[in-house]
Amino acid sequence: MEKLILTIPLVVAYLLDLWLADPEHWPHPVRWFGNAISAGDKAFNKGKYRFITGMLLSVFLVGITFLIFFFIDRWLWENSWPVWMAFTVLFAYWGLANQSLINESSQVFKKLNQGLETGRQQLARIVGRDTKALNEQDVRIATLETMAENLSDGVIAPIFYYALLGVPGMMAFKMISTLDSMMGYRNERYEEFGKFAARLDDVANYIPARLTVLLLGLASWSGKAILYATRFGHCHKSPNAGYPEAALAGILRCRFGGPNYYGGVLIEKPFIGDGQRSITDRDFTKVARLNHLCTLVLILTVTATILWVR
Repeated sequence: MEKLILTIPLVVAYLLDLWLADPEHWPHPVRWFGNAISAGDKAFNKGKYRFITGMLLSVFLVGITFLIFFFIDRWLWENSWPVWMAFTVLFAYWGLANQSLINESSQVFKKLNQGLETGRQQLARIVGRDTKALNEQDVRIATLETMAENLSDGVIAPIFYYALLGVPGMMAFKMISTLDSMMGYRNERYEEFGKFAARLDDVANYIPARLTVLLLGLASWSGKAILYATRFGHCHKSPNAGYPEAALAGILRCRFGGPNYYGGVLIEKPFIGDGQRSITDRDFTKVARLNHLCTLVLILTVTATILWVR
């Protein structure tokens, strides 16, 4: 019975994500995390020792997030498992982001079919690069790149840490990811202050990124996913993001990466993959299906593991 209780929240959270995605005006813990990071940034991102203060802020926020959720989780489990169930379902649902990722990416393709400028504007909601000079193919490629990267750190990684440490582990990972997204920049303000947060995110995503490659290979039944990840995964400046991107490039037989503008500055990046075929709407449909299959396979694997091993 206890094993069954442990599996239910993740399955229900997965179904809620499919049904509701992430409504824009609903509360979300990532917004709370962002507020805490912003307050810490304003208070401590100054003076000589920015690396030290940034490191201490990151360790404190990740640690306090894990501890708060750990003690709530333990107290609810010991005192009222129905309330524990509701609590775990809610935060596991908030920890997943697959349907919202697919919805946002779908909107880019839909807007692009209405006009290049509207497609660029929609893309700017989900990527960090400059979009004003991108052509139609660039917009499509950038969308699929972010789908591959965010499948890893927005879906596979949270499920992975839920499987290891429950909601406390999942929420601690979301704090790490939010720290990286807000502070992990190589610019004057964050080069030192955000360096530890960026490296911590690299460590946290190391296994999930490579697990995503395996899942993409299984979901597509394509050896190209593994082959391209082996050949091109290391080309990305991130030690992790290049692996799911390379796997998807292998599946689609296309090419990602290359130079792009960020904040008006041209950043030279190597290409990932060696195919140069045009991306179409059918490719988005295929990638969305792969994202769903990867998520489902991992949910079923985690559920089976809890039922049979724990």
